Amino acid sequence: METRPINQQFFQETASWQFLKNSIIYYRGQPIGTVAAQDPELAALNYDQCFLRDFVPSAFVFLMNGQTDIVRNFLIETLTLQSHEKQMDCFQPGAGLMPASFKVELNGSEEYLVADFGEQAIARVPPVDSCMWWILLLRAYVTATGDLPLVRQPQFQQGIKLILDLCLVHRFSMYPTMLVPDGAFMIDRRMGVYEHPLEIQVLLYAALRAARELLLPDRDGEKYLKKVHDRLGALQYHIRNYYWVDLKRLREIYRYKGNEFGKEVANKFNIFSQSIPSWVIEWLPENGGYLAGNLGPGRMDFRFFALGNLMAILAGLASEAESQRIMNLFVHRWEDLIGHMPVKICYPALQGLEWQIVTGCDPKNIPWSYHNGGNWPVLLWLFTAAALKTGRVELAHEAIAIAESRLTEDKFPEYYDGKNGRLIGKEARIYQTWTIAGLLVAKQFLANPDHIQLISFPETFIGNGCSL
Repeated sequence: METRPINQQFFQETASWQFLKNSIIYYRGQPIGTVAAQDPELAALNYDQCFLRDFVPSAFVFLMNGQTDIVRNFLIETLTLQSHEKQMDCFQPGAGLMPASFKVELNGSEEYLVADFGEQAIARVPPVDSCMWWILLLRAYVTATGDLPLVRQPQFQQGIKLILDLCLVHRFSMYPTMLVPDGAFMIDRRMGVYEHPLEIQVLLYAALRAARELLLPDRDGEKYLKKVHDRLGALQYHIRNYYWVDLKRLREIYRYKGNEFGKEVANKFNIFSQSIPSWVIEWLPENGGYLAGNLGPGRMDFRFFALGNLMAILAGLASEAESQRIMNLFVHRWEDLIGHMPVKICYPALQGLEWQIVTGCDPKNIPWSYHNGGNWPVLLWLFTAAALKTGRVELAHEAIAIAESRLTEDKFPEYYDGKNGRLIGKEARIYQTWTIAGLLVAKQFLANPDHIQLISFPETFIGNGCSL
């Protein structure tokens, strides 16, 4: 990536930049990551740890500011934490799995790292997305620095292959998508996002594209590259053809016949028209569309999930036309998806009996709160990148202006509550590091749009699709 002069005015000692610097974790005298939050009013719990997914926007700020050592150290040390167990069983992580988080502990005067692979998490769910974010951050680091010797080291090549072994393993499945448990990514509580949730499929697609750039074609590298190429083509075909929702697609589903058997059928997943929720029929604009939240046997989750759709634009998984229609949806449903604090994590919220059944009466995920329709300012950086990639820079400017008008005064909360994000989250931490970093990254993307190369892929992958 072409290096441009750092925008020094942007990186002055502002309050947000100072909070980000204060969040840095040091290990044996070297910066290695950032804590999740610096809330002085609540017990730390695991918010004093460095989460792999949380560190990504912080890493982007450091990369764009020329402070690349912390990102390099993070990549090296988290690679040493990667699991090398042969299988996942009895609360032991399987080979290739990256931890959800880690912390620095002392044994006398000796520092060491302690990782959590989900064995201490709520419901003991493994972090499926950590290894994918790790590959994407490795690509961003190489793009920003040109440090090819690092990624060419045998341990890094092996680390990528272990992740691919974990993600591309043979399963009891006919689909190219990954089967995962509920709560295995940013939505880390029971929310009906088990099976084949969009976010994981898009992150898998992006990670495979990154691995294709980073893997060397030596020894068994060619074998892995072929596996990656084949899965990319199948995954792209599957998501584009079966997850996409617009009014044309709704009209087709509405007239589906159920219980069809055979290869050449319209209703391949046995979706019943009665499962179409009434809200989506009125909510979808004529020129809008999005990728559905989930798809499986007899099941289509029509909820809109922001991270999966925004990343689909950046990864080239959504076509150019689909990308524009996703951004059109943001325009037409601005109050619902952006509101008083960008960006709503999913829409609409589960309510009533559905909330009770799907979430298990989760008091933290009540309607329009936390993962259940809350507004997460960290998503601002991905929204800004998607807006720039689709040529909709005015949307990025408007969203950033909304966020800037509140975040400093509100002390950078983790999330916001309410249908339009008017309330600081009931249990939100303040001085949440990825909230701070999300705003800084978004502003720097506007200052230097070339930086979206760190997370964006330049063109759609061309491969051999396969259909069911």
